[in-house]
Amino acid sequence: MGGALGRLPLLVVLAGVLALSMQVPALHALTRDAHAEARAFFYWSAIFLALVTGVAVVARRPLSANLARSHLVALVGAFAGLPLMAMMPVTEIVRDTSAINLYTEMVAAATTTGGSLYDPDRLSQSVHLWRAMVAWQGGLMVWIAAVAVLAPLRLGGFEVTWSDRAGQSARLSIADQRRAPGERLWRYARTLTPVYVGLTLALWMLLAFGGSGQTEAAIRAMSTMSTSGIVGQGDAPGFWGEIAIFAFLLFAVSRLTFAGDLHREQVARLARDRELRMAFMLVSAVTLVLFGRHWIGIYDLTAEQPFTAGLEALWGAAFTTLSFLTTTGFESQSWSEARTWSGLEQPGVLLVGLAMFGGGVATTAGGVKLLRVYALYAHGRREMSLLIHPHSVGSHSPDAMRLPVKGTEAAWVFFMLFATSIAVTTLALGATGLEFREAVVLASAALTTTGPLADVAMEGGVARLTDTAKLVFVAAMVVGRLEALALIALFNPDFWRR
Repeated sequence: MGGALGRLPLLVVLAGVLALSMQVPALHALTRDAHAEARAFFYWSAIFLALVTGVAVVARRPLSANLARSHLVALVGAFAGLPLMAMMPVTEIVRDTSAINLYTEMVAAATTTGGSLYDPDRLSQSVHLWRAMVAWQGGLMVWIAAVAVLAPLRLGGFEVTWSDRAGQSARLSIADQRRAPGERLWRYARTLTPVYVGLTLALWMLLAFGGSGQTEAAIRAMSTMSTSGIVGQGDAPGFWGEIAIFAFLLFAVSRLTFAGDLHREQVARLARDRELRMAFMLVSAVTLVLFGRHWIGIYDLTAEQPFTAGLEALWGAAFTTLSFLTTTGFESQSWSEARTWSGLEQPGVLLVGLAMFGGGVATTAGGVKLLRVYALYAHGRREMSLLIHPHSVGSHSPDAMRLPVKGTEAAWVFFMLFATSIAVTTLALGATGLEFREAVVLASAALTTTGPLADVAMEGGVARLTDTAKLVFVAAMVVGRLEALALIALFNPDFWRR
């Protein structure tokens, strides 16, 4: 794959894959006897494949002098430009809508933000499947690009573990860093794609066996792996389906859960992984606080509360907490019981906070990322220690030795950029006429790639925004997916000189 395709621009390759994938919803629509939908997907697939083939013939050229820069630019083009391709078949199916609505919908899918401008019943199952497929491909692209493109550039969270003295990242081997950018990209594509596909198929079968329809099971499986939170027209997966989804959401917490180079040390490394420990601590703390709030606030103690109601509340809080922590946005069927049990009427701030924490580095989750949060926590603990022992040199614990000083500085820089991005996006959305609370939650939803938060912010969600506000929301989703540091790197003159 790295031979002939390696000499093509990455954006052309991604466009070809997207065009080819349109055949899947075409076949699905054909099985439903929805021939008009099948023709729309099939014809646009054929048109785009012909165009991509023509561009590929013209665009074949010697390799760029700076492939890493070229790949980073291609990622920006992919998240902003490929949704224009993805929306074209849908324009033939959903005619009573605007182009800006469809473009916003597809950018939300491609960036794995999820959510929807449309009522579920307004879109057919084939269109829901296509939305999930676009998000699924976007998630795979994020998986591959994180370790193949962003890690060598010290972006995407890898800057936290980068050591100048060692000249490497703790999460990227020396051999990988010495590979050419193009070779590294195709190597990880060959390595991670089977893992991503296999996990999706496994979850699909588990959900189907649990009672979900085939199409709805496929949509939720792809949405879980891509952390997009996209759903179709089917019913919720039920308790056993939620257990399966909960287990597979762990792949969005830490890259170590799906890395293929761990072998015998996998269990030991997982036990020591800081991101997994942070996720366990957050999920446990939020769940127990919500559960214990029933007695702390003395809610409805006079009424009889069956034991099963408490268990449902506990599970609903745990599932929803992990879902929003990984920026997926699924709500448990028992989430309403959890809110009633705890007396929590306005969960918006809680869910926004969880989404801001985010998932693991090099996963499909958005947010600040747990590794950066851990770096800030470790730095704060160190500063508190200095107040007591001002002449201490440093900690000798293994975790402290593996976290470089410049990694903490990078985490602070990103956190400030993230906060600035939220402020700028909030101001831009507020200038379009939104109230402050709505603007803040929508900005958080876009920058953390957690689309379902938009429904928490305002009734009707993104669909109620003006066209200008939707364009702001689109730009924020792209920034949130690639992160501000990566986009700032593109404006660095030294980055273009190298």
